[in-house]
Amino acid sequence: MIHLNDLLTAVSAGADPGPFALVRRADADQLELFTGPVRTVDRLADIPLPEGASGPRTLALVPFRQITERGFACVDDGMPLECLLVTRYERIGLAETLAALPDQPVRTSDAAFDVTDEEYAAAVDRVLAEEIGRGEGANFVIHRTLTATVQDPPLVAALAALRRLLLGERGAYWTFVVYTGDRVLVGASPERHVSVDDGLVMMNPISGTFRHAGAEPDRTALLRFLADQKEVEELYMVLDEELKMMATVAEDGGQVVGPYLKEMSHLAHTEYLLAGRGTRDVRDVLRETMFAPTVTGSPMENACRVIARHERTGRRYYAGVLALLGHDDAGRQTLDAPILIRTAEISPDGTLRVSVGATLVRHSTAAGEVAETHAKAAGVLAALGLGPQAARAGRGPTPRLAADPEVRAALAARNAPLARFWLDQRAPGVGALPALAGRSALVVDAEDTFTGMLTHQLRALGLAVTVRPWDAPGPLDGYDLVVVGPGPGDPGSTTEPKMRALRGLLAGLLAAGRPTLAVCLGHQVLAGLLGLPLHQRDAPYQGLQREIDVFGTPRRVGFYATFTAVAATDGLDTPYGRVELARDTADGAVHALRGPAFAGVQFHPESVLSPDGIAVLADLLPGVLSTADRFEPTA
Repeated sequence: MIHLNDLLTAVSAGADPGPFALVRRADADQLELFTGPVRTVDRLADIPLPEGASGPRTLALVPFRQITERGFACVDDGMPLECLLVTRYERIGLAETLAALPDQPVRTSDAAFDVTDEEYAAAVDRVLAEEIGRGEGANFVIHRTLTATVQDPPLVAALAALRRLLLGERGAYWTFVVYTGDRVLVGASPERHVSVDDGLVMMNPISGTFRHAGAEPDRTALLRFLADQKEVEELYMVLDEELKMMATVAEDGGQVVGPYLKEMSHLAHTEYLLAGRGTRDVRDVLRETMFAPTVTGSPMENACRVIARHERTGRRYYAGVLALLGHDDAGRQTLDAPILIRTAEISPDGTLRVSVGATLVRHSTAAGEVAETHAKAAGVLAALGLGPQAARAGRGPTPRLAADPEVRAALAARNAPLARFWLDQRAPGVGALPALAGRSALVVDAEDTFTGMLTHQLRALGLAVTVRPWDAPGPLDGYDLVVVGPGPGDPGSTTEPKMRALRGLLAGLLAAGRPTLAVCLGHQVLAGLLGLPLHQRDAPYQGLQREIDVFGTPRRVGFYATFTAVAATDGLDTPYGRVELARDTADGAVHALRGPAFAGVQFHPESVLSPDGIAVLADLLPGVLSTADRFEPTA
């Protein structure tokens, strides 16, 4: 406490206290104070994590522009990756901290959004029509920033805002102030991005926003919100996207736990937890999970392109992460990284920035997404004196709707249509098929890391799997099966390099009679090569679950598609043999196809929305592999 008092004394005297961070994690009854020098590094791999004593070693402030490490598009605003090297660390009681922090209002002027409500609504409409409507992805997060001028010294204002957040906000994952010497951040982030502790990797997708209408929680309105299909599908989509990341950083992929209700002062969210065992360096874990789909969209690589096209300005630290790295008592690396949302950045000249975004999906409305940005900013704006404090119900604790039996039942019901493959613990080797034992598969990634989830399913069935990007050509010899995976874009394009490459790859596989499975975009390209016309749907099938007939068996599966092949009959004669089609009798959409040595599915068997996905793969793959040796192409 002496250290905190010295720090606050320096701030009140107008002196520079040096870099520090003051953090409350979850609902702890204490805060943690980190102090030390700040070093700027270029890459996540360069974040210092020295060996030695257990505990926190480095707090990294990761800007959004760091996404370029993954080769993804970004409006590069040059914001640095700064690392506070922890040389002193202490814990301070919550009550003591509140008594020491400045108890005064934050004074600001000239507050306004950089994008007006009308301009943001127009951007929503453009993304729905030009991106989701044309197959570029399932959901995208577009941000806007409220700017103002702080009248008090930046550190005094930030510490006063922290006190108000500690008193007025609830349910935050981290509530914090971070000062690097060049900038100060203050916020109450609701969302863990990724953590690593005792070898357990955890992620926390949060989506769906219920806005409080008054002091007392409105149970009836909340139950309506939990039943709203748009909100349900939005959470499923970010769950799928974070499972893709877990498929990379956890050895057996992630197991889904939840869903839960996260209640905060101005709003509530629905959330899942994902957990899996991993042994990777925590800096690699950070890199492979840049950045949460709840603040970017899916599929991730194309979401970054869409963000750059429609925002046209850098995001600074919004949607990046704070990352606390260290070691446990056994010497193992630890990581705790909240997403930088519900956060204000204050520059030395007093410029205040609060960025906020809404997740746009096929059901979105412009008015609804504008309102969501205001609701999400409400908590931190209230702490900064730019909005009303949350209404209070009087003395005593606020009732928790998460404990209500009907609310718990409504949340539990959300798992009923989901794939048990991701909800249940999986013992290695259970479910492997004798027909696939000793076989190998090459998965070609067409810019959608659903391929990571697909890899875990193929391995569970008994295959040894290698993943290769579409733009990294290599030999196909040595693989028993080639899987041409999903990705965004127009499968009919004759100029887009990815489509030309996929078309050439599939044409070669067909001509050689190599066993092939094509998924979503790969299926569309395969169907086109077989002579089937491609159709852009009037309403995109993005994050949509349906029960369909797959070669005589009813299957419940998830779609992420804007395009589909269509056919008027259930069969097709091709130069590569007779092809059987599983199609929708209402509109002719081809959901699956199979022929000698190849098969294609329009849906995503690997998705959490496909409870029958693993069964579809188990049905199709033995046949694809067993017919390959008997097929001789005629073309």
